[in-house]
Amino acid sequence: MSSAKNRLFYGDNLDVLKQLPTESVDLVYLDPPFNSARNYNVIFARADHANSAGAQIQAFEDTWEWTHETEEQFSEYVNGGLPVRVAEALRAFHTLLGENDALAYLVNMAPRLVQLHRVLKSTGSLYLHCDPTMSHYLKILLDAAFDASNYVNDISWVRSSLRSSISKIYRRAHDVILFYVKDSSAYRFDVQYRELSDASKSNYSKTDANGLYRLVPLLVSGLRNGDTGKVWQDIDPASRGKGGMHWVTKRENLDKYLADERVVFSSSGTPSLKYYDYESPGVPVSDIWDDIKLLSPASKEALGYPTQKPVALLERILEASSRPGDVVLDPFCGCGTTVDAAQKLGRQWIGIDITYIAIDLILKRLEHSHGKLVLDSIDLNGLPRDSGGAQALFDRNPFDFERWAVSFINAQPNEKQVGDKGIDGVARFPLDGGVKNLGRVLVSVKGGKNLNPSMVRDLSGTVNTQKAEMGVLIIQHSATKGMLDEAHHGGTYTHPSTGQSFPRIQIITTDELLAGTKPDLPGILSPYIQAQPTQLSAGSQQLF
Repeated sequence: MSSAKNRLFYGDNLDVLKQLPTESVDLVYLDPPFNSARNYNVIFARADHANSAGAQIQAFEDTWEWTHETEEQFSEYVNGGLPVRVAEALRAFHTLLGENDALAYLVNMAPRLVQLHRVLKSTGSLYLHCDPTMSHYLKILLDAAFDASNYVNDISWVRSSLRSSISKIYRRAHDVILFYVKDSSAYRFDVQYRELSDASKSNYSKTDANGLYRLVPLLVSGLRNGDTGKVWQDIDPASRGKGGMHWVTKRENLDKYLADERVVFSSSGTPSLKYYDYESPGVPVSDIWDDIKLLSPASKEALGYPTQKPVALLERILEASSRPGDVVLDPFCGCGTTVDAAQKLGRQWIGIDITYIAIDLILKRLEHSHGKLVLDSIDLNGLPRDSGGAQALFDRNPFDFERWAVSFINAQPNEKQVGDKGIDGVARFPLDGGVKNLGRVLVSVKGGKNLNPSMVRDLSGTVNTQKAEMGVLIIQHSATKGMLDEAHHGGTYTHPSTGQSFPRIQIITTDELLAGTKPDLPGILSPYIQAQPTQLSAGSQQLF
């Protein structure tokens, strides 16, 4: 395992979690599929030109079904493959639900929750983000994996305040965040505060040279009535809590309050303390979070990724249950909101996702948000580092191999693998300095060994028929002499603004791309909606 501070894994999180050391993580946040029976797409560039408007491809499926493989997994898990209480929970679900999509989802989640419990430190916490579709079942699984005594909160994140009229149903407006800890007697937690309401602010109606204040009855510990010429309230069971909010202070602090003219006496001699508005940290956050809104497509933060959560949501969780330098783990990291928040707040992080499109988006998001240097601090695992790794990716998942290859030149990958007419991605570049009038580079990827000149001719023909400007053929193995001859006779493209000429058809191998060689192209635009540069929070630091 690398010693790099921040780690990003491309692969199945169950396999990755088994590699992580026991009790090595301070905080886990996971936003797994919800068993929503939906497929989710990534939306690409928002530029309003004809060639890219509305471009999107599938990011992940959230559909489950009971299969022969699921049945084998279930049998393994309930017959010694998982801890006894988790196995018993799965057996109970089998009796209650039968062999259906819901049980298939829970069978998938059970071993992952067990591994998350293992890697969590005794002082650590876990936040599982879900919706009411499966939250009650997931809570039982968490009770089994973590023990019910380590359940802390069921948080309702009210995503939207929009009103709608739907018959025979209360409008669904919240997600569920289940908060568990490894050890209820040892976990770390820092209370978070939200801004005072307008009604609370209006209580600060008095003013002096130091600002707005309210008067709060003063209780003094260790002081008996009659100790001074004024009437003081002693802090005792009879007086504690009467009259609403009280300010409790020690006897040794009293002289300072008096010297600072912060004590006000009523006509009967009862003391109150001037409590200034700037001294209030706000209202302690409850288990109803209605002050962080769901991202809209027009939000500056939105990256076009389905199920993207606001950074503010993750910042609240990280600030409550971790501290600078702690290790934060997100095993379903999607577009990288957790790792982005962790980077901003000076936490170390581990992110895992099974789709290459998510890994590519995270890397570009971090670069846009925190600068190119941040990429040097990331230990990237699971992606090819050499020819053998590239071949292994092609053998395992040809579609992800194509997406990996086209990402080297910032091309937007295809929505699907079939019916693509030999084109696996499209890169775009400005023709006149703006983002509305763009040229296109068609990208074709060939991972097999059977290469021939017709592949180059086909790419050239498609560039012609689609009226694109250029074409690039990415190959896993060396090009034949005939292929190189075809490319050399493919002509040139001259950029209309710069006058610079480029080979119209180019061939490059994955070995060359891995070595840092790039095709000769105009400045290619990022296919993703770009993240906004991040301002570091007070007291945080970049960990690289």
